Amino acid sequence: MGRIAQKILQNFAKSRSLEVVDFSVHLAAKRRSDEYHSHLHTLELLLRRGFDPLHAHYVAAQNLVSLLCEELTLLAVLKPFVRIVSAAETTFMPDGPPFSPLTRSYFTCWAFFDVLFGKDQETIGGCIQELAVDLAIEPHLLTVIQAMQGSRMGIYEHCGMVDSEVVLRDIVDDRTCHCYVPTGYQGKPGQLWYVRLMPPIPGYDYHIAFTTPYILMSTKEEWLAFLHRTVPLLKAPWRPRPVQEAIHDLLKHGLDSGYWLEYIALSYLGAQDNAIFLTGIPDQVDSLPNAVVEVEPE
Repeated sequence: MGRIAQKILQNFAKSRSLEVVDFSVHLAAKRRSDEYHSHLHTLELLLRRGFDPLHAHYVAAQNLVSLLCEELTLLAVLKPFVRIVSAAETTFMPDGPPFSPLTRSYFTCWAFFDVLFGKDQETIGGCIQELAVDLAIEPHLLTVIQAMQGSRMGIYEHCGMVDSEVVLRDIVDDRTCHCYVPTGYQGKPGQLWYVRLMPPIPGYDYHIAFTTPYILMSTKEEWLAFLHRTVPLLKAPWRPRPVQEAIHDLLKHGLDSGYWLEYIALSYLGAQDNAIFLTGIPDQVDSLPNAVVEVEPE
């Protein structure tokens, strides 16, 4: 267990030992019960509204994580996380086009499952998993949250359609995924998609494109070359590991917390209702349409 999660547990233990409970630093059992009831209501509501069943499980779980995060960030130990996310929200205003190329679904997944903070480099999603017993998270919900924590944005090649599902192949490991795309965007073979896929959970056999697809205009070869030349720049501590594992870390965490947010902002080309278009490679500033290229004086 990471140090942040341990300190949260200590806060819980301390508040339970007091005759008067400080609700600003403790998740009351009744409120948690209400939140879980709300989760079940949300899932039922989403299904009645015609949501894909697997997508509904993920949306409801993310709503619960958001509620828990709202409570946990009242704790002083989570100030480093709050500083990172608040600064990013102020800078990038993630409300989706035309206000920002960053969608709210992208931003919240980044904040909950990708942002590393503290000496042990933890995430909010990871802390919630560590605290599952104290938070009384039931097993199915925990399974969904674990899947979300393990997910990352990836770069996928469009390989056609099977019935209503888009077939995407990960350019890093050639893994093929059959995906339901909630925005309705179907794209076309050969496209590169930058998207977060949520994996199947028990009872399902397909993936969910959980974020609005970002369509990359640069080539597969350009992206593979970028990933391989950038992996050596990942922050220490460095340990011997397979290249694919290192690329996973790069795609999930970037070279710093705001790395991929900045790339999206600088590479934004345009959007339609169900997809967003990006062009350029992160380390090639002159390829990014919204980057300011400094010209050296003659």
